[in-house]
Amino acid sequence: MDNLLTTLSGSSQAALIDQDLAHIARVMPVSLRGDFGGPILPAVYWRKRLHALFDVGHLSHAQFCKVDSLLLQLDRLESAPLPEWERFAPAAAAPLPHEHASGAAYSARSSGSSQTGRPV
Repeated sequence: MDNLLTTLSGSSQAALIDQDLAHIARVMPVSLRGDFGGPILPAVYWRKRLHALFDVGHLSHAQFCKVDSLLLQLDRLESAPLPEWERFAPAAAAPLPHEHASGAAYSARSSGSSQTGRPV
């Protein structure tokens, strides 16, 4: 009985693998592109997930081909240069606010005081 609870039937395991592959196919490219701070999840993470599916050992031919295809896609995404608009991200290029000797932060755009006369 205990063994029954811890193992999945072949069709259930195949369905879970199919769902995992569909999820990885949808999320991996977006995650690698990331945002202005870089990838959300690195290529190492995705490669580890895909190799873990190989280690399951019960992949159908179609699943095996899908994992292989995703690994090739991962290699292409990892080696592709960033698009022009992402190379010079505004967040990375924005200057940090200057700090006054008193410790008060001043905005680079302001004259150094707000309408109340206090440092910005």
